[in-house]
Amino acid sequence: MKLVTLLSAALLMSPLAASDYDALGKTLRQALPRCGTVAVVCDSAHSKPALDAIAGAMAGMKLLVVDVKTQQDLGRALSTLNGRHPDAVVLVAGDKVVGDGTSAAAFLIQRMASAKVPTLATTESGVRQGAALGIGAGTGGKVMANTKLAAMTGLAIPAGASQI
Repeated sequence: MKLVTLLSAALLMSPLAASDYDALGKTLRQALPRCGTVAVVCDSAHSKPALDAIAGAMAGMKLLVVDVKTQQDLGRALSTLNGRHPDAVVLVAGDKVVGDGTSAAAFLIQRMASAKVPTLATTESGVRQGAALGIGAGTGGKVMANTKLAAMTGLAIPAGASQI
């Protein structure tokens, strides 16, 4: 596990088409207006296109990328997150290590919630697994909220969100 980078997302912007992460960025700004740092825990080489999309969608926020190659790297990843105190964590749905539906994602979501840090996803399965909010193609374009986890992390649920 290594810490890949802590950069202003604006520096990483690339000309991307609208993505799941654009809607997620907009929803995050509504639910957590003072969000300054967003963390992503993933296999950075495998998830490069998603990282580029997240960086573009989170313009103006710092992006903390914590690179993990196996589930055994999660302990060090959590240590890094606890030391850096991100305002939110975004799941990369198709990541091979910490993607939605994996036991590693469930572990990360649970640990971040206990630290009062909300996790966001782009799929319904991510929200059902415990992410506080989700929006993207995997939610049918609707904002979904896990009310228990949103309350636990102090995240405001946007008006009109489907609550689980």
